[in-house]
Amino acid sequence: MGLTVLDAGVVIALLDAADTHHAAAVASVRIARDRGDVLVLPASAYAECLVSPHRRGPDAVAVVDRFLDALPARVEPADRSIAGAAAALRAAHGTALRLPDALVIATALVGGADRIVTTDAGWPAVPVPVEVLATA
Repeated sequence: MGLTVLDAGVVIALLDAADTHHAAAVASVRIARDRGDVLVLPASAYAECLVSPHRRGPDAVAVVDRFLDALPARVEPADRSIAGAAAALRAAHGTALRLPDALVIATALVGGADRIVTTDAGWPAVPVPVEVLATA
C-alpha cells in the first residue's frame, strides 16, 4: 500500500476513451489500485482537468467530480508546505521546471508519495519515482 500522485494528463486520459494515453492510464491506475495505493490529484492538476469541462458546462464538470469520487482519488489542496516545496523546486531547477509540474512534484514530496504517474514525455528529472505513460 502506497501513495500515487496523478498528473492532470492521466485523469484527462482516463475520462476520454479516444485519448492516446487512455489504455495506459487505465492500466496504470488499475495497478495502483490493486496495490492498495491511495490516489491523489493535486489541486493544481484538478484545475487543469476542469478547464475543458468548464467550457462545456456544469454537467461536464459534474462528470469529472463523480469520476474522481468513484475512482476514488483525493484532491490534495496546495497548502503552505506544498507551495513552499514547489517554490524551492522552481528555485533549484529554474525555467526547466514549470510551476504546474513543480506543484505536482511538491505534492508528492510533501505527501511521501511512492510515485507520480504522468502522460508528459518531457517530465523533468525529479527526486521521486515517476511513471511516464508511453504514447500508444
